[in-house]
Amino acid sequence: CDQALADPRLIGITPAMREGSGMVRFAQEFPQRFFDVGIAEQHAVTFAGGLACDGMRPVVAIYSTFLQRAYDQLIHDVALQNLPVVFAIDRGGLVGADGATHNGAFDLSYLACIPNMVVMTPSDENECRNMLTTALTLNGPSAVRYPRGSGPGTAVEPGLATLPVGKGELRRQGKRVALLAFGAMLVPALKAAEALDATVANMRFVKPLDAGLIAQLAGSHDLLVSIEENALIGGAGSEVARALESAGSHTPLLRLGLPDHFIDHGDSALLLAEVGLDDGGIVQSVTARLAA
Repeated sequence: CDQALADPRLIGITPAMREGSGMVRFAQEFPQRFFDVGIAEQHAVTFAGGLACDGMRPVVAIYSTFLQRAYDQLIHDVALQNLPVVFAIDRGGLVGADGATHNGAFDLSYLACIPNMVVMTPSDENECRNMLTTALTLNGPSAVRYPRGSGPGTAVEPGLATLPVGKGELRRQGKRVALLAFGAMLVPALKAAEALDATVANMRFVKPLDAGLIAQLAGSHDLLVSIEENALIGGAGSEVARALESAGSHTPLLRLGLPDHFIDHGDSALLLAEVGLDDGGIVQSVTARLAA
């Protein structure tokens, strides 16, 4: 809403998820710039591409699992033409009660392989705001992927600050082990790091990846650990492995993420613990790897 006040070109689009994606206030304050296209995800994405062709700055607010339905349009109607469409991707990761049909388990994998895409994973509320602001300054397609529910409680700064594209940040300096956290996984990573005395990097971007930061950490640690709430196959950890290979690094990499099966409904915290993505699971996985 603040960005829409500053830029009259901003258009909000949702495929029947006005309430679920938090678009109620925008719809009320900017009714002429809000479009609920119904349960028609393919149309939502192509419509956004058309608006971008005409100089608008469309933001498609969409669940991760529902964007899968518009994958062809995402590639051919937006990315292929390098159009400045912002995808505000809600429900990234495990969603809890809605179960396997709504888990956002695959978006980092299916977005990172698309040319021209910038893929961002905010770790808290303020970083999400900064990334959405950053996305609206880019001249091509971008995605800001965030989880369901409330954030960790970080205060939101009122300005419209941007972040340097493709740059992560060090959040804790430790020894031997460096945890590379993507998105909401920063919180359990920081907790795990206290027990492990590990370094923690908030990676922020899956694409472009901060290869410089990864090379720096690989040169000063015995083990790198990527942590993501996304399918392990083709996800952020795979991009880290690719960066290490390109740099000629032989530092071992442990990749933590969602296993290769559909995860049923349940309490989100319990589900994360079951797949080893809570702080205890991270400590256990890292300890076992170091002892191997």
